[in-house]
Amino acid sequence: MIERERIRTLNAASEQPGARYVLYWMQAAQRYSQNHALCYAAERAAELRLPVVVLFTLADYPNATAPQYRWMLAGLKETAAALRKAGIAFCLRRGEPSALISEYARGAALLVCDASAARWARRIKDGLAAALRLRVLEIDGESVIPTAVASPKQEWSARTLRIKISGALVHYLDCPALKDPKSPRASALYGPAEAGLTSDDELFSAFDGAAPPAYPGDRALEQTELPLPGAKAAHKAMRVFIERRLDGYDAGRNDPLAEGCSGLSPYLHFGQLSPIELGRLALRRGGPGLSAFLEQLVIRRELCRNFVWYRPEDYDSWDALPAWSRATLLEHAGDKRSFVYLRKDFEAGSTHDRYWNAAQAQLVRTGTIHNYMRMYWGKMILAWSGHPEEAFKTAIYLNDRYALDGRDPNGWAGVAWCFGLHDRPWPSRLVFGTVRAMAYSGLKKKFDPEAYARRWLGT
Repeated sequence: MIERERIRTLNAASEQPGARYVLYWMQAAQRYSQNHALCYAAERAAELRLPVVVLFTLADYPNATAPQYRWMLAGLKETAAALRKAGIAFCLRRGEPSALISEYARGAALLVCDASAARWARRIKDGLAAALRLRVLEIDGESVIPTAVASPKQEWSARTLRIKISGALVHYLDCPALKDPKSPRASALYGPAEAGLTSDDELFSAFDGAAPPAYPGDRALEQTELPLPGAKAAHKAMRVFIERRLDGYDAGRNDPLAEGCSGLSPYLHFGQLSPIELGRLALRRGGPGLSAFLEQLVIRRELCRNFVWYRPEDYDSWDALPAWSRATLLEHAGDKRSFVYLRKDFEAGSTHDRYWNAAQAQLVRTGTIHNYMRMYWGKMILAWSGHPEEAFKTAIYLNDRYALDGRDPNGWAGVAWCFGLHDRPWPSRLVFGTVRAMAYSGLKKKFDPEAYARRWLGT
């Protein structure tokens, strides 16, 4: 059963009579199983005695790399096969999303969308809700606790959000799994062709060819160690984590050499794995690492989603930082830096610091950085840039460009945390002012940084 608070109606239009199908625009939840928006579309389709058509629009995102597109499309190909096996039509189209969705909406009774806090997705849905003459709904299955329910305003720290949602965790996690939807009438009545729609399956290999560098210094071709994509790989990784590493999560998550983290953030970012399913299985498994894991999966992750939801126009900009942190960083903008690097130096991983260079190498090659090293990575960009605003832009760009889980609330808020978001003032220091500082000497208290550097730099 889908909780009513996960369903948000975006306009006052009615469901269209005489329609040929229910349309689901798949975007944030790129999976068949445990997909709340898909299940809602299937439920309404069954009530209306109509098939379901799933549309995925392949748009050009300026910062994403060709390897990341290949990774996403490999997962989508798996999802498309599962949908079609269940009798649900899947259409992959490339172009401007609003135009494509409007085209498909002509024959639809209603339009169902994933919930997404990203600016571009919200603008598209708002535009469609205003322009289309059919009901448009948004289903939030990508938050454990629906974002709009968790808090009516932007929260300033994990502590304030924790107070509001901790009591609801068990309510939203200790619930039955969704039944996989089926739409047997789809193949019998309308496939994409019979409904007057088109689907270009060749787009699954749209990024398979050799891609030249986008600009001098682009390292996209080095992204050769990405994890296996798709829902099957996501579920295997989830089971391994819960069965073998969840118990030691609290002790091992800050050591990049211990493999104590879940490694599931890329699958969550692309919606190949449901955070609700992940949280539910972890809760049922229990153990000493559960509390620390739920703190990250729910409290911290949904704090990031809260930040982006309530700052839709500037969540990835300097202006979204707290006033106190902007003020102190600008006050110390003229402080002498021990080293000053340009964006191209950071991108190349050519700083004086082996540990930082190793983190950049991990990011480029695997699409991820270990959580603790990501904090160090961002803090040192701040420490070694000529100006704090320049540092912020560099960190956002590199994270969006190379992280598989970039272009995401976790990434945007994670970078902003390095500049004071969701934190408090600390004793003043050069360059950082009262923003929390980090230094390479602190790494040795957590793990063996030399071993980490050898792993990613080879020396």
